[in-house]
Amino acid sequence: MKIPPYLKKGDCIGLICPSGFMAFDKVQNCIQTLEQWGYKVVVGKTIGHQYHYFSGTDEERLADLQNMLNDKSIKAILCARGGYGLSRIIDKINFTSFKKNPKWIIGYSDITLLQSHIHTHLKIASLHSPMAAAFNDKGKTTVYVQSIAKTLKGVKQKYTCEPHEFNQSGKIEAELIGGNLSLIVHSLGTNSAYLTKNKILFIEDIGEYLYHIDRMLIQLKRSGFFKGIKGLLIGGFTEMKDTITPYGKTINEIILDQVKDLKIPICFNFPVGHQTENFPLKIGGKYELNITKKLVRLKEI
Repeated sequence: MKIPPYLKKGDCIGLICPSGFMAFDKVQNCIQTLEQWGYKVVVGKTIGHQYHYFSGTDEERLADLQNMLNDKSIKAILCARGGYGLSRIIDKINFTSFKKNPKWIIGYSDITLLQSHIHTHLKIASLHSPMAAAFNDKGKTTVYVQSIAKTLKGVKQKYTCEPHEFNQSGKIEAELIGGNLSLIVHSLGTNSAYLTKNKILFIEDIGEYLYHIDRMLIQLKRSGFFKGIKGLLIGGFTEMKDTITPYGKTINEIILDQVKDLKIPICFNFPVGHQTENFPLKIGGKYELNITKKLVRLKEI
C-alpha cells in the first residue's frame, strides 16, 4: 500500500464537492481553519454550485475532480460533503496522473466509493475523515477535527473508546479498510469493491431503516465479504428509522445477530461516522487493534 506524501506548511489543499450540493458559506470555516494550519486552499468550481440535488452536472463534477487529481501542486483533496453522485462518474475518472503523484483523498459517506475504488485498483491510501461541515460552529476545536491536522502532517494516531457489552476481545495487527455501509454494499459486484482478506473492517451509516441494516449485513455475509477479515469496528449508526410495526431490536442487537459468529475482535460504538465523534482513519494504513473488557485501543503502526 502506497502512502501519499504528508503535507508541509504552504502546501495546497483542493476543496471540492464531487457529489451533493453544499452552499459556499458552509465551507468558510473549513477554508479559514486550513489556512490557519498553514495550507493554501484551492476552491473547486463545484463548491457553492448547484444542479438540482448535485453540486453540478455529472460532467461538471467529473471535470472538477479530474482537475484536482491532475494538478501536481495540490497535495490533498478535501471533499466538502458526501451525499450522492460519485457512482455516476467513478468509471470515467482518469487516475493516470494520480497514480504517478498520489495525494490524500479526504472525506467519508458517499466518498467511500472513491476511496474503496482507489484502494482496490491503485493500492493508494486515503483518509476517511470529517468534512467541511465538521469545522462549523465550535467543531474546528474538537479533537476529531484537530486530528485531521495531525494526520496530514504524518503524526501516527492512537484512539481509544469505552468497552461495550457486545464486544469480542482480541489483539491483532492489520491493514484498515471501510466506510459507509450503504456504499460498501453498493460496490459489491463492481470493480470498486474492497478486498477484505486479512483486513480490519470498519462500518458506519446514517438515516437507514433498521431492517435495511439487517438486509445489507446479510448481503455482505452471503457475498463472502466477511470471510477472512481479522477485526471489525462498528461505528456510529445514527438517525436510524423504524417501521410502523417496530422491528423489535436495537441497532446494535441487529448488527450483533449478523456478526457474532465471526471469531475475531469486534468493537461496538467506535467513534467514527456521521456524528461529532468521527476520528480520521487511514484507509490502507496499518493498525493495531486491542480489545479487552476494560478498554478498546486502535493504534497506527
